[in-house]
Amino acid sequence: MGFVGLFLSGAVLFLNSLMLLGKAEAKSVGIFNFFIGTIQIIIPFYLIIVSGQDHWELYNDASIFLFGLTYLYVGFNIWKGLEGSGLGWFSLWVAIIGIVYTFTSVIHFHDVVNALTWGMWAFLWFLFFLSNALDKKIDHYIGKVAFVQSWVTLTIPALLYFLGIWNTHIVNQIWTCVLILAIVYFVVSFSRLAFSYKKDNSGQKIHVINPLEVK
Repeated sequence: MGFVGLFLSGAVLFLNSLMLLGKAEAKSVGIFNFFIGTIQIIIPFYLIIVSGQDHWELYNDASIFLFGLTYLYVGFNIWKGLEGSGLGWFSLWVAIIGIVYTFTSVIHFHDVVNALTWGMWAFLWFLFFLSNALDKKIDHYIGKVAFVQSWVTLTIPALLYFLGIWNTHIVNQIWTCVLILAIVYFVVSFSRLAFSYKKDNSGQKIHVINPLEVK
């Protein structure tokens, strides 16, 4: 996925995270999803038309559609007030594709940073599946995950690329650590959230602390 696309996706995911956290009004965020989603549908079509049709070029260009279609789908769901199960099942399909891109990054490209990034995106799409298709009440958690990912997988890598220092040895080492720490935070927080739900459903009188508020 091109770094301009990463930059734009960072903006959309940032706003979507604030919407899920109750900090931004849904319809105003939906407009931005429409706008960026449309751009990220047009761009890959153009890139495919002018490309040499090499299968790896198509592989890279096709990934942009995953983001563009997701943003458009989110925008339509917001504006039409749809119940979201279609978006949820679509997100599961994209999460599976994201796993394929994760393993390809390791096996073919030997790119750990890209593999970790795709793994995190696949996880986020899977969360959208849980929320929209299975009606799990985890929107606040998704908002926290989306907020972190909007910066560490999209906005900052794009800015570092524009500055000409992305993919340098030291940046790769630092960013591998950053992504691993983010993944650990997501997993631990999700485990605590699941445990709190389990205790709550057991009928015990407890005070559930939202793990996502842990600093």
